[in-house]
This record gives sequence, structure tokens and C-alpha cells, in this order.
Amino acid sequence: MSSHFASAVGSSLPHLRRYARALTGTQEAGDSLAAQTLEVLIGDPLSTEGVEPKIALFQAFHKVWTQAGAPLDPAGSRIEARAQGHMARLTPLTREALLLHAIEGFSPTEIGAIMGVPLETASDLIDTAIREMEESVAGRVMIIEDEAIIAMDISAIVREMGHRVTGVARTRTEAVRLALETKPDLVLADIQLADNSSGIDAVNDILREFENLPVIFITAFPERLLTGARPEPAFLITKPYSEEQVRSAVSQAMFFASTETLAA
Repeated sequence: MSSHFASAVGSSLPHLRRYARALTGTQEAGDSLAAQTLEVLIGDPLSTEGVEPKIALFQAFHKVWTQAGAPLDPAGSRIEARAQGHMARLTPLTREALLLHAIEGFSPTEIGAIMGVPLETASDLIDTAIREMEESVAGRVMIIEDEAIIAMDISAIVREMGHRVTGVARTRTEAVRLALETKPDLVLADIQLADNSSGIDAVNDILREFENLPVIFITAFPERLLTGARPEPAFLITKPYSEEQVRSAVSQAMFFASTETLAA
């Protein structure tokens, strides 16, 4: 493996770790598979010849993931077991294709190369995943965002998906109060808030009250969260975002980390 290739792979590793966490459900399981992926690349450098480094990295992960039986992190609670029951009903490989496309930004052609399927199949997998997930779970969504236009846009996307927006908070204090009043099923949060308070701190305050609450960060500063420290968010969208990214992340978070309070 050349030094240039190794450097390019290294720069893509945080993205692979983010993808692996979203795919498996936990940071621990995702990081374990990402580490195995690096071992595969190092052990078989000829397999990467002529392949763009980021594509090669995700190709290797796909092989590790599928050879391991597409594992999820073992359910540690009744809520996690219920979420994994949802996962078992998905059409095979659809969730992987959706994450690669909507969260990591790969084109259907690139997804086909990563997963070893034709372009048409990759496109069909993405469409199927979106439909199956959005039809499965609906609930209450709280938004932490200080920019009014962005908050309105995210709210509209969430409502169009069939969820109910419990409110929008612009500061850490407002966010904690709103969460306690409305008990949301999902939180979408920015990092930098109106009074210079931290969305990360607001989320940590909320999680002390609602331990199993799924969270999606939507931020212009992803490097503040993709640090390698624990915990890292499974769902992280970079501004400027697309509607498809928001819809995918919301469906993923609701579907995988569904809570006992979700509306049918």
C-alpha cells in the first residue's frame, strides 16, 4: 500500500467509522468492524490497485460486514431487541445502500461498486429502504436550532415524513425545558446555539433524563464531534444538508433506536 493511498484512506476513516456506527447501531460494534476493515486492506494490498482509496475502504468494509453475517450489536435491552426486530424485516442490503447514499454521499454507481451490484440494483435498494423505513415508525421530534429558516425547513421535512414536531429550542436552557415538557422520541440538534451555548451540552443534559433517546446532530462543524472520543453520535449530518440526508437520518434513528413511547 503506497503512502499516498494510506494517507487517503486515513482521511476517509472518520467517515467509515460514522457509517459503521449508523449501520451496526453502536460505536463499539462499528469501530470493531472498521478495525477489521483496515486489517483486510493491509493484508491484501493488491485488491486496492486501480481503485479510488475511499471506494476501496468501503468495499473492504462491505466484505467484512457481509462475511460476518451483517451483524448488529447484541441487544442489551428490550428496546434494543425491539429495534433489531424491526431491522430483521427490512429487505436485505437496503439499509446499507441508503446509508452509503444519503449519509456518506456516494452515487448509485459508486454504491454498486462498493456492494458489487449493478447500478439499477443499487438504485432500487435505496428506494426500497426509504419506503420501508418511513412506513415503519412515526413519533415526536424535537428540534434544537437557533436559525429560524433552518428550523422551519427541518420541521417541514419531519412533518412531511409523518412525524410530529414537539417544538423548536434556540438555547441550551430552552432545549432542556422543552424536552422535559414534551418527552420527544427523537432530537435533531445543532451545535452552536443562539446565546453561544452548546447544543452538545444541551443534548447531554437531555440524555441524563432520557437515556435511550436517539439524537441526530446537524452541524457545520462535524470535526467537533468526529474526534474518536466516546461517545460519538451515530447520526451526524453536515451543513449544508440535503432533504434526503435529513429524511434518511430521521428514518434510521427512529427505526433503529425506536423507543417504547413511539406512536404507532
